[in-house]
Amino acid sequence: MTRFATYTLCAALAVSPAFAFAQSDERQDLREGMDLLSEGTKLLLKGLMGEIEPALRELEGALQDWNAYHPPEVLPNGDIIIRRKTPKMLTPPLSEDGEIDL
Repeated sequence: MTRFATYTLCAALAVSPAFAFAQSDERQDLREGMDLLSEGTKLLLKGLMGEIEPALRELEGALQDWNAYHPPEVLPNGDIIIRRKTPKMLTPPLSEDGEIDL
């Protein structure tokens, strides 16, 4: 029985450095995998931003045109009306001396 315990202890001590080395290799592989995944995600997001940028620029231009409309009105029957401002309303008012106040 003592020989079995001695052999078991020797085998465990002999295998423990190999087990620790295997764990460090797994951690290194995990780190490399996470780095590759991070890099791939960055490239994917850059590509998506490149494709969506023209649409965002167009949307920005559409948002600047909103000052040509009055605020929405809700009618008693539930209809919503958004009235366009007349060209006279869009020009800034002149002061008494004919200058435009900024």
